[in-house]
Amino acid sequence: MAKRGPAPKPTALKELAGNPGKRAANAHEPKPEVGVPDCPSHLRGEARKEWVRMSGQLVELRLLTAVDRAALAAYCQCWARWVEAEKMIKKDGMVVLTEKGYPMLSPWWGVAQQSLKQMRAFLVEFGMTPASRSRVQAPTKEEDDPFDEFLKRRSSG
Repeated sequence: MAKRGPAPKPTALKELAGNPGKRAANAHEPKPEVGVPDCPSHLRGEARKEWVRMSGQLVELRLLTAVDRAALAAYCQCWARWVEAEKMIKKDGMVVLTEKGYPMLSPWWGVAQQSLKQMRAFLVEFGMTPASRSRVQAPTKEEDDPFDEFLKRRSSG
């Protein structure tokens, strides 16, 4: 089945961008609380370092919630693969020799390119590329909707 148009944006990102399309927002969209989810135990090394770095920045921008755990973990794993591939390219070179002595592009180049492609997709989802960020206006704590705060207090009390 063919894909039709761009994937729909979450309402929060539309609101942050000022809803440039002026389309009606999804009034029933879940609005999870901003916060850093637990880092998955399988993330190690570079992936874990990137988790710490990115989660802090995304929470500061109020763009990360507990339900974003899998997407952030996948991004961090792509980051770690890209870093490893770049180290191997630096070590072995962009062109390697086959068993018969013919030059060929390093297999690590393909890993690096695929990782970059996947990383970019996750970064766009979080509004973390220059182009996607230019469409986002992240609210500060003071700009939170007073009515939302009122509803939170009523439901927890």
